[in-house]
Amino acid sequence: MKYIKWFNEVSLKDLPLVGGKIASLGEMYQQFSKQQIKIPNGFAITTHAYRLYLKENNLENVIVDVLGSSKQLSKQDLAVRSDKIRTALMNGKLPLAIESEILEAFQQLKRREGSEISVAVRSSATAEDLPDASFAGQQESYLNIQGEMELLEKCRYCFASLYTDRAVSYRQDKNISQTQISLSICIQRMVRSDLASSGVLFTLDTESGFREVILINAAWGLGENIVKGIVNPDEYVVFKPTLREGFRPILNKKRGAKEFKLIYERGAGKTVRNVPTSLKEKKDFCLSDDEILKLSEQALIIEEHYTKLKGTPTPMDIEWAKDGTSGEIFILQARPETVHSQLSGAILEIYTLKGKGQTLLTGDSIGSKLGQGKVRIIHSSEDLIKLQPGEILVAEKTEPDWEPYMKNSAAIITDKGGRTCHAAIVSRELGIPAIVGTGDGTIKLKNGEEVTVSCIGGDQGFVYQGLIPYDLKKIAVDKITRPNTKIMMNIANPHTAFKNSFIPNDGVGLVRIEFIISNTIKIHPMALIHYDVMSKALVGPDLEKLSKGYEDKKQYYIDQLAYGIATITAAFYPKDVIVRLSDFKSNEYAHLLGGESFEIKEDNPMIGFRGASRYYHERFAEAFSLECKALKKVRDEMGLTNLKVMIPFCRTVDEGKKVLLEMQKHGLQQHKNGLEVYVMCEIPSNAILAEKFSEIFDGFSIGSNDLTQLTLGVDRDSEILSSLFNENDSAVLKMIQMAIEGAHKNGKKIGICGQKPSDDPNFARFLVEQGIDSISLNSDAVLKITEVVHEIEKQ
Repeated sequence: MKYIKWFNEVSLKDLPLVGGKIASLGEMYQQFSKQQIKIPNGFAITTHAYRLYLKENNLENVIVDVLGSSKQLSKQDLAVRSDKIRTALMNGKLPLAIESEILEAFQQLKRREGSEISVAVRSSATAEDLPDASFAGQQESYLNIQGEMELLEKCRYCFASLYTDRAVSYRQDKNISQTQISLSICIQRMVRSDLASSGVLFTLDTESGFREVILINAAWGLGENIVKGIVNPDEYVVFKPTLREGFRPILNKKRGAKEFKLIYERGAGKTVRNVPTSLKEKKDFCLSDDEILKLSEQALIIEEHYTKLKGTPTPMDIEWAKDGTSGEIFILQARPETVHSQLSGAILEIYTLKGKGQTLLTGDSIGSKLGQGKVRIIHSSEDLIKLQPGEILVAEKTEPDWEPYMKNSAAIITDKGGRTCHAAIVSRELGIPAIVGTGDGTIKLKNGEEVTVSCIGGDQGFVYQGLIPYDLKKIAVDKITRPNTKIMMNIANPHTAFKNSFIPNDGVGLVRIEFIISNTIKIHPMALIHYDVMSKALVGPDLEKLSKGYEDKKQYYIDQLAYGIATITAAFYPKDVIVRLSDFKSNEYAHLLGGESFEIKEDNPMIGFRGASRYYHERFAEAFSLECKALKKVRDEMGLTNLKVMIPFCRTVDEGKKVLLEMQKHGLQQHKNGLEVYVMCEIPSNAILAEKFSEIFDGFSIGSNDLTQLTLGVDRDSEILSSLFNENDSAVLKMIQMAIEGAHKNGKKIGICGQKPSDDPNFARFLVEQGIDSISLNSDAVLKITEVVHEIEKQ
C-alpha cells in the first residue's frame, strides 16, 4: 500500500512520514510486545496522503492566500482565517487511491481484531511531541467510529483540524511553519475502556519535576474526560527506585469525584456520550493496587527504552486504558514530557508570602509560582474577548481553543479537572500558576475582585482575597558549598516534600506526623478503633465522610498515615529521614474528631500524658499499634528503609525500653532490616543521662524549646514569663553540651531540630563548636544557615 503504514512497519525514525504520535506507537508496538506491554493495533494514513489531498483539492493555495505573509495575527483575525481554511479542508474530496486504501486497511484491521470493533481516528502531526512542545489538544480525535463513510468523513475532519486557531497560534509562538507542517492520521482499535477505566500517567511529579515517581490519573470510561478536565480523577503516586526492587511502593492514593464517564453511543449522530457515575463508582478506585503497580512497571520499561534511545533521561507522558471485557491494560500513546525536561534545575525560585488573606478557594496546584490580578470569569468562548492581559482566568474548565488567551493570564482557576487536564498541561508549559478542581470557583469568585493565586505550598493551591505582598528569591543551587556539619530539614507537610527535596540538604532530621494526623486523617485513632460504639450523632457523618471507601476504619488511619510518611521519605531517599512518633498533647488529641471521648482533661498537658508514656499505656496502646503498622508498611511493603523512628518526650531509660518492646510487638524491631531508633533530647533527664539513653537508642535530636522550658521551669506560652524564656541561658547551653558529650562517648549521633539555629547565628556557632553532628531546619532557613555554618567551620 502506498498511503498506509501499519504500526509494525514504523518507528521513531519515520516521524516525517507518520507524525510524532504514530511514530511513537510504532516504536512501542515493535519494541514492547515481548515484554507483555499491550498496544492496540492500527495503521497510519501517511503524510503523503495529506499532501496529495491538498494538491488534488488545490488547498495549498487556499492556505497560503488565507494566512498571507503575516507572522503574528490578532486573536480575532486568526479565528476568522482559521475557520475559512478548516471549512475548505473539510469540504475537500479524498482522492480515490487514498479512499480505497483506507477502506481496505480498515477491513484488514477488522479481520485481525474482530468484526465488531470500533476505532479511534486521531491526528498525528509532524511537529507534535517535539522536546519543547506538547501540542496538548491541538488537533481533533474522534472515538467509536464503526462505519466506512463515517471513517472517511472523520479523516477529512482530522486534516482540517491542523488549522484550528489554537494550532495556528501555537505554531506562531513556536516559530513552526504553517505551510510546511504535515499531518498523518492514526486509525487504532479502541479498547473497551467505556466498560472500565482509562487515564494518563507521567513518569515524574508534574508540579515539582521530581523524577523518582510515577503519577497516574484515572477515571471511569474513555479517557477524554480527564484530558478535557470534565472530571476530577483518582490520583496514584508510585516510587520508582523501590518498585524496581520488587516492593509495592504506592506512596499515595487520592480518590477523585469522577462525576461522569464517557461511554459509547449507539445510533446516528454522536458516537460517544457522558453519563453520571453511580455512587459506587464515585466511592471506588478505578484501579486495584496490583493494576497500579503493573501499569507503573510498564511505564518504567517505556521510560527506560526512550532514555536509552535518546541518550538522556527522558520522562514520559503516557495514555492508558483498561479493557472492560478482558480486564487487560493497554498503552494507547507515549511521548516525552515537554515541561520539566527543558529545565536545567540550576536556579531555585523561592516565593514567600509576606502577609495573610482570607482563603477563598483551594484545589490542586499546578506549578510552584504565585499569580495576582483581577478575576475574569469565563463561561464560554464568547467571554474570552473580555479577558485582559494580567487578569485571572476563572472557568469551569478550559478548552483547547482558549490557548491564545490563556498565555496572557496571570493565573488560571478551574472548577473541574485534575493534574493532567488541559488547563494543567497548558499552564505548566506556559509557566503560569493554576489551581484546578476547586469545585466552585466560578460561583465563589466575582468579576473584578483582586486575588492572589498561590501554588507555592505543595500540591494544594490556595486562592486568597486581595493582593498579598511577597518576596521572590532566585538561588543558584550549584554554587552552594556544603559544610561538614549535616544540614537537614524539618518537614511536616507531605505536599511540599518533592519540591523541598531540591534544596541542598543532608536528609530530614524531623518529620512531624502530627500535621498528617490533623490535616489529612482528622480523626482520633481510638474513635476509628471503636467506631461501632461511637455516638453516631456526634461523629458519625463526618467520620464516615472522611473514611469513605474503608470498611475497616482502622485501615484508613494506617493507610493515610503511611501515605504521608512515605511521600516525605521517598522525596529524600536514600538519605536518612527521621520520623518522630506522634507528639500531640491530650488537649490537642481532644480536638480531633471523636477525641473528647478518649482524652483526659489535664491542668498542664505540656508535662502530662504525652510522648513515650502514651505508647505503652492501656489508654492509648491500641492507637499506637496503628502508628507502628503505618511505619512498618512504609519500610517493609514500600521498601523505604531510609526511614528511622524517633521517640519524643521519653522521661526515663526504663520508659524507653518499654516503648521499644511495644514497637517490637507490632513488627518494628530495632536494628532488624536496618531500623534505627532515636530519642528526642528535650527533658533535662535526657541530657544528664545521655550516656545511659545512648545505650538503648541509636541517636538523639535536641528539642531546644522544651529543653529550655523544663530546664528553666518556664511555661513558654506565658506572656508574663516570656522574658525569662532564653535558649541561650547558660543552664540550657550546659544541658546541650552535656547531651552532645554523652552521645559521643558511646559513638552515637546527635542533632538538633529546633528553630533557634535558624534565628540566631551565635547559637548555631555554639552548636558547631560543641561538635553537633547535624542541624535540622525549616526549609526557608536551610540555605541561609548552610552558609553560616560553612563560614563558622572555616573560622
